[in-house]
Amino acid sequence: MRYYLLVDFGSTLTKLTAVDITIPDIIATASYQTTIEDDINIGYQHALTKLYQKIGRHLKFDRIFACSSAAGGLRMAAIGIVEELTVEAAKRACLGAGSRVDMVISGEITRQEIEAIKQKKIDIILLAGGTDGGNKHIPIHNALALAQAKLNIPIIYAGNKAAQDQINDIFTNYNVNGFIVDNIMPKINGLNIMPARQKIEEIFLGQIIEAKGITKFLENIDNDIIPTPKSVLNAAELLSKGYFEEPGLKELVIIDIGGATTDIYSMCSPIIKHGVIFQGMEEEYAKRTVEANVGMRHSAPGAIESAPPMIVRRMEEMHVVNLTKEAEFRMKNYEWIPETENDKFVDQLIASLCVEYAISRHSGSIRELYSPVGTNYIQTGKDLSDVLYVIGTGGVIVNSKEPISILIHSVSRDENLQELRPINPEYLLDSDYILSSMGLLMIERPVQALQIMKKRMTKLIKPRWNYAKE
Repeated sequence: MRYYLLVDFGSTLTKLTAVDITIPDIIATASYQTTIEDDINIGYQHALTKLYQKIGRHLKFDRIFACSSAAGGLRMAAIGIVEELTVEAAKRACLGAGSRVDMVISGEITRQEIEAIKQKKIDIILLAGGTDGGNKHIPIHNALALAQAKLNIPIIYAGNKAAQDQINDIFTNYNVNGFIVDNIMPKINGLNIMPARQKIEEIFLGQIIEAKGITKFLENIDNDIIPTPKSVLNAAELLSKGYFEEPGLKELVIIDIGGATTDIYSMCSPIIKHGVIFQGMEEEYAKRTVEANVGMRHSAPGAIESAPPMIVRRMEEMHVVNLTKEAEFRMKNYEWIPETENDKFVDQLIASLCVEYAISRHSGSIRELYSPVGTNYIQTGKDLSDVLYVIGTGGVIVNSKEPISILIHSVSRDENLQELRPINPEYLLDSDYILSSMGLLMIERPVQALQIMKKRMTKLIKPRWNYAKE
C-alpha cells in the first residue's frame, strides 16, 4: 500500500486528507483550527493526531502535498487601461492563479487609489495595459506613480512590450520589487495569461514562507505550496476533462460559498452557438470568479444587498424573516455557528442569495438587436447553458439538510432568461471537501485523483418543485 497525505491550510481550518492510492480512495479526513497567529504547525499537529485516532495507527506517508489560503489568501490589485479589455485580462490572470482581486483600477491611477491599495493591504499588484505596439503612456505613468509611492509591494508588469524597458528602468531606479513578464493581451481580445499566472504563484510561494512555522513544515513536504483556489481549479478541470482513458464528467460548474466570498468555477468550452454574434474578450475553458462582497458571515449583508429585490422580498414574505437583520447579526458574530433549525434555514436562504448573485456575475448574457435586415443575437461572456453538472462545496452547502435548495438558484428561470445560466443540470455534492486535496493529489497521481472524485461526489435528487421560485 502507498499512502499520500494532503494538507489544506485554510483561513479557518487546517484540513488533512489521507489517501491510499492503491485502492484508490480516501481512508480518513481530519481538521483543526488553523493557528496562523502562533505557529501553523500547532494546528497541523492537532489535526494529524485526530487523523491517526480515526485510522487507529500511525502511517508512514509516502508523499505529503499542501496548499494554503491561510490569512485570507492572496490579495491582489489588477490595473489596466480599459475595464473591458486589459483590466479584465488582468483580473483573469489573478483569479486563475488562485488569488482574490480586492481592487480593480482602469486608466491613470490616482493618489486616492494608491492610498486604497495601502489600506487594503494588497499583497501583489498586477500592472497591465496596452496591446503590443499600442498605448504605453498609461502603463508607464502607473508604474512611475506606484514606484514613487514606495508601497513595498511586489509589482508584476504584463503590458505593452514597447514600455518594458522604461518600466524596468523605473523599477530599478526606485528599488521596486518588480517583475517583467509577457503581455497578457498582446492583441485585442487575445489572451496570454500563463506567464503572469506563473509569476503570481512564484511570489505567493515566497510570501507564504513568511507565515509562522511554515519553513519548518516545508521541510517535510514534497511540493511547493500552492494557493488553495488554484488547487480547486486544477481539480475541477481534471474532473471535467478526464485524463487519457479515464473519462471526466464534461461540462460542470462548482459553487463554493465561504464566510467572506463566493467562488464560482466553470469548466466548459466557450463555443458560440449558430446565429449568435460574440462581443468582448474571449472566454477560457477553465474560469474562476470570486465575489468578495457576498458570503455567509463577514459578507452576509452584501448577499442581501446584491440580490434581486424581488427574490429577497419573496423569501422574507414566505418565511416571515428579516434577512437584513439576520445578515447583520452574522457579520457581527462571524464565528457564530447556527444550532436551531430556524437559524440553519436562514443560513440556507442567505446562501441561496449568494448563489443568485455570484452565478449571475459569472454567466454570460445574450440580448436581441433589431436591424432592418432582421434580429441579431449578441452574446457577451461565457455560455453555461449546456452545463451538465452543478457541484456544491463549502460548509453551508455541505451541512445543509437540503443542499439542492441552494444550488438550484444557479439555473435559468423566467426572470433571468437573458443570462446564460445552466438550464437543466444534475446536482452533485462535494460532501467530503475533497476538491482542494484532489488538486494536490493530481500533481503526481491524476488518474487516482480523478477516480476518487468521481467516486466521492454525492448525487442529489432533483426536486419535483422549483425552490428558486418559492
